[in-house]
Amino acid sequence: MTEVPLIYHPQSDAGGIEAIDVTATLGQGGEIELVYRVTGAIEALKIADPAKPDRADGLWNNTCFELFVGNPEDKFYLEYNFAPSGQWAAYQFSGYRAGMAQLETGAPIISVAQSGDVLIVSVTLYVPDTKRDANLWAGISAVVATKSGEISYWALAHPAGSPDFHHKDCFALKLEARSGV
Repeated sequence: MTEVPLIYHPQSDAGGIEAIDVTATLGQGGEIELVYRVTGAIEALKIADPAKPDRADGLWNNTCFELFVGNPEDKFYLEYNFAPSGQWAAYQFSGYRAGMAQLETGAPIISVAQSGDVLIVSVTLYVPDTKRDANLWAGISAVVATKSGEISYWALAHPAGSPDFHHKDCFALKLEARSGV
């Protein structure tokens, strides 16, 4: 288990959010568990209403949480999006923002809790079998939208220039390959 803070991109405004901390765990069965803890003006966030937990595109139009998974030696990477509404998306890319396709995968398990100025979004997902026994690098990020129209971009690390979660500089957390299985 690793706990990491996300930092907001310097070209965006935190929008009343004080902190986003994430706990990441890679399980022996190939599952990744993420717990996003958002602290601040939660009532100001633009969050889609609860929905059927189906696959959906465009989740970043509201507040959503993201995970990118790849290997520095490989151009191929995965992108997962999780909304507090319960909707989700999963994509695979053959290269930097290239060859985007739906990732055939089971639905992640998403749960949401809110208490005062804290929003907690917990996610469990399974990486594809071809990636389960490899060391992977993760980019953990969030798009935070407010009801007033502000958007802030949060990540473990940011590349120079505009926000870009697809950039390899954002893949800043090493997930060790499982062993003994």
